Amino acid sequence: MNLKDKYGKLISYATSAGVQNLMVTEQNNVLYIKGAAKESVKDYLWNLYQQIDPDMRSGDLVLDIDVLAGGDDMYEVRPGDSLSKIASKYPGMSWNKIYEANKDIIKDPNRILPGQKIRIPI
Repeated sequence: MNLKDKYGKLISYATSAGVQNLMVTEQNNVLYIKGAAKESVKDYLWNLYQQIDPDMRSGDLVLDIDVLAGGDDMYEVRPGDSLSKIASKYPGMSWNKIYEANKDIIKDPNRILPGQKIRIPI
């Protein structure tokens, strides 16, 4: 399996998430993925990398994603909150956008817990 196939899920997500100035190159059996994105996108890319190489020991990937200015806001869930209620506090935000930005934390969008820290994609 070549490296672009091995890390295809990562490359696909970086492309679909709109990583700016995305460059994917392979040199000397190392895949380099470089670009800039919101912090939530960068975090999700790292989570995908951990799924592919849980111990991060392959040494065959360099993931260099800069965080764009104006990244995500963080919000701590309070008792009685729902994603819709949280979204209403941010102009133009929807519960879907918050859920998509936090799939690594929120498994069920109908069940969030007080104390959880979630990203609000800006």
